[in-house]
Amino acid sequence: MIVQMDGIHKAFSGNQVLKDVSFNLQKGEIHALMGENGAGKSTLMKILTGIYSYDNGTVSVKGKTVEYKHPKEAELDGIAVIHQELNILPELSIAENLFLGNEQTYGRTGWLKTKEMNRLAESKLAELGLHIKATERAGKLSVGKQQLIEIAKALMTNADIIIMDEPTAALTDREIDTLFEAVRTLQQKGVTFVYISHRMEEIFSLCQRITILRDGQFVGTKVIADTSFDEIVKMMVGRELGGRYPDYDLSPGTVKLEVKGLSRKGEFDDVSFSVRAGEIFGIAGLMGAGRSEVVESIFGYRTADQGTVWLDEAVIKLGSPAEAIHHGLGFVSEDRKTKGLITDFSIKDNISLVNLKAISSSGWVQSRKENQLYEELVKKLGVRASGASQRVKSLSGGNQQKVVIAKWLGTQPKVLILDEPTRGVDVGAKKEIYLIMNELAKQGVAIIMVSSELPEVIGLSTRAAIMFEGKLMKVLNRDELTEETIMHYATGGDKHVRK
Repeated sequence: MIVQMDGIHKAFSGNQVLKDVSFNLQKGEIHALMGENGAGKSTLMKILTGIYSYDNGTVSVKGKTVEYKHPKEAELDGIAVIHQELNILPELSIAENLFLGNEQTYGRTGWLKTKEMNRLAESKLAELGLHIKATERAGKLSVGKQQLIEIAKALMTNADIIIMDEPTAALTDREIDTLFEAVRTLQQKGVTFVYISHRMEEIFSLCQRITILRDGQFVGTKVIADTSFDEIVKMMVGRELGGRYPDYDLSPGTVKLEVKGLSRKGEFDDVSFSVRAGEIFGIAGLMGAGRSEVVESIFGYRTADQGTVWLDEAVIKLGSPAEAIHHGLGFVSEDRKTKGLITDFSIKDNISLVNLKAISSSGWVQSRKENQLYEELVKKLGVRASGASQRVKSLSGGNQQKVVIAKWLGTQPKVLILDEPTRGVDVGAKKEIYLIMNELAKQGVAIIMVSSELPEVIGLSTRAAIMFEGKLMKVLNRDELTEETIMHYATGGDKHVRK
């Protein structure tokens, strides 16, 4: 075994996060680590890499007992981590991010080999299918492209153990295929991977073994070839989950929101569609197609150059998110860390921020109303937390996503925009979010859902708009939604707008 962890215990402020957990890695394998949000997956890997210490147990790497005091010690031992939350410095260039802490210099002079680093950066990114200038500012890139930079940075350390925590959450199918190809190539060279993901299809396609954690405890390790989707789900959640998507029984009403001729130079052009009350309207397309840019413009986060937005048959001006909220729009961003949450604030404060009108009287926040709203929404979404005052940054990624959704549910929106609503969310929580979306639609809410997961688009959408290079190619009805049809238009097929 290249890694052996036995009897690991870890508690934070009296809260037991891991209890008697065991985990092992065989050299050259791709080993999946799964469990619901809060099961302890990331904590276990942070112990392995020296970010956290452990209370009890033993850890051995390459045959020697270790207890890393700092992640740099683990890196020197050949362990690299691709974290779920991005660690990109937005004001630095792509190359500067890739070589941060490992800069190449001319001997003792300290002068940077800038041209060489730029060349190496572009070469490494090209291997992952990303062809961009290394001098470009990292903060200008989409979340998906920033994720590829994180992956490239880990690959450049020449590590022989790589831990990948939700590496494909913001990637398109094409980018995922490119990443998997790179991972398999490295595996053939003897590199070992720990792969943390909630996407079951990826696990069964890529991995050889899988270890399941539940509520901070070890449930079991299975050989992928000897198990099934249903067995893994049952091990994760402790119960049968049923169908992955709710039974479709929506009955959309009249048009609630209509977008006409929306354009923004360099991002999207002449986008028009309508969304009815009580429907889930999907938006699909490859990365860079303009999906997020369109919905951000509808919400007022970006300013469109042309076009109008109609709500209940009246033109509305959306010059800012505040105006959108006033008109009854809610927006769950794909980038919860910078656009969806204030991570240093508590869960209750994050929920309260967009619900001040509902919990205030004469300009004063009413604690009773605030606590009642918190309890109602946290219970409804199943957020796992120690209490209302817990800081959001200490939650798992999936529980952070639930908090983002919870705060918008509190506003009782007429139109709810969800950009990658289940990014970084486990299979059990996904089903809960799907049920909530379905219930909201039944209550008459018009839902717009941007998703990179084609099964999600097909399983939930009443209709779906397919985008390609800033153009809306086609709006497909539910009975037309197949992966082949979606990809046909997402890759430029029939290059003209059809409504």
